[in-house]
Amino acid sequence: MSEPHSRPLRRILALDAATCTVMGLLLIFAAGPVSALTQISAPLLFWAGLLLFPIACFMALVARASQAPAWAVTFIVLGNLLWVIASFVLPLSGAITPNVFGWIFILAQAAVVALFACLEWSTRGSAETVTSV
Repeated sequence: MSEPHSRPLRRILALDAATCTVMGLLLIFAAGPVSALTQISAPLLFWAGLLLFPIACFMALVARASQAPAWAVTFIVLGNLLWVIASFVLPLSGAITPNVFGWIFILAQAAVVALFACLEWSTRGSAETVTSV
């Protein structure tokens, strides 16, 4: 069992789950003020925040597993990448029209999510050696 090698991955996944939870809470309970600051619609922020809770739960479950399945880590990485892509597609397509603070918000959260995807991808090898189910 490769437990020592999976610890960094488990820590990254746990931190990713925690940041998803915090961002979800922010978007749900402060959708109005964030919307006023960023010019991103409050309903979009609210529903995006709500979407983060099952994602965070899944990440937390994978992080707590003694053997992180490689498919689950890959699924999380792909989900993070889709979030980053959507973060750019929405404003660039005109679906949302954020102001300067909105762009800063979008770029900052997309950078954090992309960083998590990179870290999870680079440490996924430990999950693959543990179990590739």
